[in-house]
Amino acid sequence: MKATIRKQRPLVGHQMAFLTIIGFWVFHAVIVSLRASVLDFPAQDELAARRAAVTLVGIILTWLLYLILRLFDRKPLGVRVATAFVAAIPCAFAIAWTNFYIFNIYDPISLFSDRDLGRRVQELRDLTGYTVWQEIAEIGVTRYFFIIAWASLYLALGYAREVGEAERTTSRYAQAAQDAELRSLRYQVNPHFLFNTLNSLSSLVIKGEKDKAEAMIQNLSTFYRTSLSSDPLEDVTIAEEVELQKQYLEIEAVRFPERLRTRIEIPFNLADYRIPALILQPLVENAIKYGVSRSTRPVTVTISATEGDGWIALKVTDDGEKCVDAEQHGNGIGLANVRDRLEARYGSAARLATEKGEQGCFRATITIDTEPKDVA
Repeated sequence: MKATIRKQRPLVGHQMAFLTIIGFWVFHAVIVSLRASVLDFPAQDELAARRAAVTLVGIILTWLLYLILRLFDRKPLGVRVATAFVAAIPCAFAIAWTNFYIFNIYDPISLFSDRDLGRRVQELRDLTGYTVWQEIAEIGVTRYFFIIAWASLYLALGYAREVGEAERTTSRYAQAAQDAELRSLRYQVNPHFLFNTLNSLSSLVIKGEKDKAEAMIQNLSTFYRTSLSSDPLEDVTIAEEVELQKQYLEIEAVRFPERLRTRIEIPFNLADYRIPALILQPLVENAIKYGVSRSTRPVTVTISATEGDGWIALKVTDDGEKCVDAEQHGNGIGLANVRDRLEARYGSAARLATEKGEQGCFRATITIDTEPKDVA
């Protein structure tokens, strides 16, 4: 099978190159014409016609230079610069020869209404001692720098396009890396939860609690069918995320039928706000692990949402009786996963805070900025 090679687009298209060439030469012709007018040169109409002919030749030769430079589009910048400086030499001297021919060889006397004036100008040129090639060389040097000016513009446009392409490619790679990181972090959640659930299921089987084990398996199946059907990079609404956590809590309720109580406090106006899927899962797991499993009395796990000026907060709180230090409670693998996912998804616009609650044993709060803040 032959590999398909994608042809790269030119850095500067034909249209842009043509417009810059026309612009350069028209500008040059206008400046020279204004100079001739200010100096009150004779035969202005004749000069303008011949100047137009030189300009046309200049446009054609510069276009040929463009076609040469285009062949080196994807070469290193140093190669392109060297090519421009070398290729501009024959181009400039071809224009100089054209200029000399039109103004000095092709019927030069007819430039002047006064034939004697024309002859005196020719005699003055002879007195300077310039040979034909010296005069062409002088004109060629000035045209060379003019051509190099255009070539520099062309190279600058091409380089700017190349930098833009590189930035877009870097952005795509960065986005791909971020997507991969988000997928990796998201997939860390399910195995962690599955490990805990299978341990619980094993305990039920050992104890012979068949009905509870069957209920847990059914709830586990429902939970995974729901959680794995979504794209790890897609956000879900708060309502969808809370519904998934309710399924998880039903699984844990089989383990702690007498101790686990749940409360959901989600305002209607926040239900449709989108957040990363399963972002609350590790927080709810921690509430079960540290709040419910270590308590001897009923413990309420509360999932709530509030909003303020430019932010929303998602909270998972438990009121278990055996409080542990907030640092120990908040530095597990699950919470580290939440922090990493928030960083990858929102940058500095989201954060996770853990603390001992005023009325409950422990509270984990995710705060997400809903609008950019002004930078002082």
